[in-house]
Amino acid sequence: MSDQQPAFNIQRVYLRDQSLEIPHAPHIFLEQGNPTVEVQINVDNEKLHEQMYEVRVTATVTTKVGEKVAFLVEAKQGGIFQIAGVPEEQMEPLLGIVCPNIIYPYLRSNVADLVQRAGFPPIHLQEINFEAFYQQRLQEKQAAANGHAN
Repeated sequence: MSDQQPAFNIQRVYLRDQSLEIPHAPHIFLEQGNPTVEVQINVDNEKLHEQMYEVRVTATVTTKVGEKVAFLVEAKQGGIFQIAGVPEEQMEPLLGIVCPNIIYPYLRSNVADLVQRAGFPPIHLQEINFEAFYQQRLQEKQAAANGHAN
C-alpha cells in the first residue's frame, strides 16, 4: 500500500480524429423527410507510462433520410490524465466513468460544429450516464467470458 496522496490531474483534452462523409451530396440536401440518427459510443483507455493514461471517447453518428445516408461522422476525443496513489480497484471506474465525463462535452461540441459546418442542422449528442455505460460494458464482458468458459 502506498502512502502517496491520491492525485488526479487533467494534462490535456484534444480532438484525436474526426471524419465526415456525405456520400449523396449534393442531392441529399434536396431530400424531404425527417432524418433518422443512429449514435454509437465507445470508450477505451491506454496506460502511457507509470502515472499517465490516455482515455478516448469515440462517437459514430449515422444520419439517414429514408434509406439514403445523409452523413456519417466519426469523432474521437482524447484526454491525458495523470493518476497516482489511487487503489487498483478504483482505476477502471476512474478511467471508464470519471475521465469520459470530462472528455465527452468536448466531443459533443466538436460533432455539433462539424455537422453544422457541413451544411446540416447541428446534431446535439445526448448526455450519457457513463456510470451506467461502464456497468453495462462490464456485464457484457462478464457474459462473454462466461459464454466462452462453457
